[in-house]
Formats: sequence, structure tokens, C-alpha cells
Amino acid sequence: MLDKEFFTEYGEANQYEIQEVVGKGSYGVVAAAIDTHTGERVAIKKINDVFEHVSDATRILREIKLLRLLRHPDIVEIKHIMLPPCRREFKDIYVVFELMESDLHQVIKANDDLTPGHFQFFLYQLLRALKYIHAANVFHRDLKPKNILANADCKLKICDFGLARASFSDTPSAIFWTVCVF
Repeated sequence: MLDKEFFTEYGEANQYEIQEVVGKGSYGVVAAAIDTHTGERVAIKKINDVFEHVSDATRILREIKLLRLLRHPDIVEIKHIMLPPCRREFKDIYVVFELMESDLHQVIKANDDLTPGHFQFFLYQLLRALKYIHAANVFHRDLKPKNILANADCKLKICDFGLARASFSDTPSAIFWTVCVF
């Protein structure tokens, strides 16, 4: 029943068995699923009415393009992008990611027993990812605990590159890409 509610007109949907909804936001819904071909657990991000607002479509396209290029153990990986069977009815987009259990915000909020060793390992992974991203002249611009996914083994991965920008020159500039980013 959940599959029918989650997927609309997508022919590739039969490859995934939806388990549960794990997140909701202004962008759409994220569901945990199982890839029936490989048995792997994945996260499927459904973005509703992708072309309704140009700014949202640009953000989604930017995130997909950057994540397809940025391949690193500390950055979330796109596994698959589901395309609609009919271009004329292309309304929603489904992006399949590797599944992570939580985010750093929830880990910090729920755990009073984190040790300095945990924080050291978290910082190591984040700095390693940022070094890779910045070496590619990409600036995330929305790095916060909710945009850092986490697993029970303390593995972290940076996600949500919708506000990220790529710099095409090595010289510093005073370009402001948006009015306000924290």
C-alpha cells in the first residue's frame, strides 16, 4: 500500500519496496526502501512538482549534478535517479541514495554518552570531506548537523548540496551568491 502512495507514474518503481517514511520537508518525502534486485537498503527522496518553482528546480539540479561528480566516502552517494516513462507527465523526481540511519542533530540530541573520541572521529570525517569538497572548488554553504547523515557505527556523510556553489577560478572573489546563507 505504501508503494502505491509513494510512487506515481514511474515504471522503475517495481525495483524498490518501500519500508517506511523516514523524513518530510518542504522538498518532499524521504522513504527507506529495499532494492529488490540487490537486497540493499536505500533512501528514496521524492521531490514533488519539481518544475513548479524555478528556484527549487535549480537547487535540485545543482544537488544532483554535484553529487554525481563528488565521489567520496564521507559524502552521500546517489545510487540511481528514476526517470518517468513519459516526458510530458514529468512532475515528480525520485533520487535513490544510500541509506543512513539518522543525522548528526539527532545523534547529538539523543546521546549523552558521546566521548571525546566520538567527537574526534566526527571532526576527522567532516574535515576530510570538506578538504575533498573544497579541493574541487565546491562550497557547501549549508553545513549543519541536520545535513550530516550518521550511522550507529559513527560514520558520517555530508548531504544536501542544494545551496552549494562551484567556483570556476582559483582567485578569490567577493561574489555573493544569495542574500543570506548561514
